[in-house]
Amino acid sequence: MTFPTVEATRYIVPLKEGGSLPAVVETTAGDVVVKFRGAGQGARALIAELIVGELARRAGLPMPDLSLVMLPEAFGRTERDPEIQDLLKASVGLNVGLGFIPAALPFDPVSLADAAPPELAADVVWLDAFAFNLDRTVRNPNLLVTAAGTPGAPPQLWLIDHGAALYFHHNWASVDDDRARSPFPLVKDHVLLPLAGDLDAASERMRARLTPGVLDEILEAVPDELLLHTPPTQTPAFDTADEYRDAYRRVLVPRLADPSPFVEQAKSAQAALRSASPDRLAYRR
Repeated sequence: MTFPTVEATRYIVPLKEGGSLPAVVETTAGDVVVKFRGAGQGARALIAELIVGELARRAGLPMPDLSLVMLPEAFGRTERDPEIQDLLKASVGLNVGLGFIPAALPFDPVSLADAAPPELAADVVWLDAFAFNLDRTVRNPNLLVTAAGTPGAPPQLWLIDHGAALYFHHNWASVDDDRARSPFPLVKDHVLLPLAGDLDAASERMRARLTPGVLDEILEAVPDELLLHTPPTQTPAFDTADEYRDAYRRVLVPRLADPSPFVEQAKSAQAALRSASPDRLAYRR
């Protein structure tokens, strides 16, 4: 597989609610939301977008289309905001885009709970625990909702923004075999955990869809340019792009095994929520 590559043609509007200053950008293939390599977390956040976003898509979860977005040298020179202009200058070359979803609302676990039925919610919880995604909380769900395509149908949920996932890759020196099999305690704060159905059933579904072979295909599609991009203040962890791919495999493939400590952690957190008082559960939501 390969991610489609498009060229940015016009900067439209920043999405300033995102800490990394993503923006809606016109490209040769239409409008996309671009995450820029020059933002704070650099290329590692873009790698997480590609890997985890494509895992979600391959698992059948509702994901906007992913693409690679080339920023030409002159892109954004007319932008008046100096912070944005600096960001665009630092992002010339390869970036990552997600399909723009018009008329979307941020997910609310109370008023828009119908958008996350139990099976879907459980699958998303599993994926985020698998991928160490710490950024799917009530405070920052990174979920959008659009109106149903047919009358009477529930609203449509969309997964966005996986840049905070796979956070281990910001410090490869600290990664060992124990990290691969480790639980994910932060799953207790997942926005969809109170709505999730059977997590064992979700694990069975997701492991059937996300095999080591699927993971290999996704890692091979991540561009060498992003894997080898290292900030000037850091020393490269590995010499080649394939060594980086192997490092991701060493962490992620063992997490596909059953039983998984991260699934047991999620089940414990879910049980604790269900045993909480109704007032506390309502506040949690």
